[in-house]
Amino acid sequence: MKISARNQLKGTVSAVQAGAVNGIVSLQVGDSAIKADITMEAIKELGLAEGTEAVAIIKASNVMFAAGEAPLAGISARNQLAGTVSTIKKGAVNGQVSLELPDGNIITGSITNASIADLGLEVGLPAIAIVKSTDVMMGVE
Repeated sequence: MKISARNQLKGTVSAVQAGAVNGIVSLQVGDSAIKADITMEAIKELGLAEGTEAVAIIKASNVMFAAGEAPLAGISARNQLAGTVSTIKKGAVNGQVSLELPDGNIITGSITNASIADLGLEVGLPAIAIVKSTDVMMGVE
């Protein structure tokens, strides 16, 4: 199956924190851990358990950015992926920014050209991709 979500990061489930309705699945993707807040029903149907191979699926429109290297304090988004800006493609209003993570994985987000300029994002500079755990879908092959 092909899907339109730009970011499809393969990894291994490192933990599942069960809740009454939803659970938090931690997926180790290279050097990064990505957390997904999904229903317990989905966790069970997908067979997600520690050691399971899975894919984190994130739409580019759900990726936010911050300039710099340090993790941000005081925000509720669980996923902060530090990397280096590898490409910037500007359109008429919005652009796509891609970060290369230390392990070679790429995460791409779609933000306004004004935000790219305001943040000072440039190829070769450090940045952080920020994704809420509720914006991460999980898949298995």
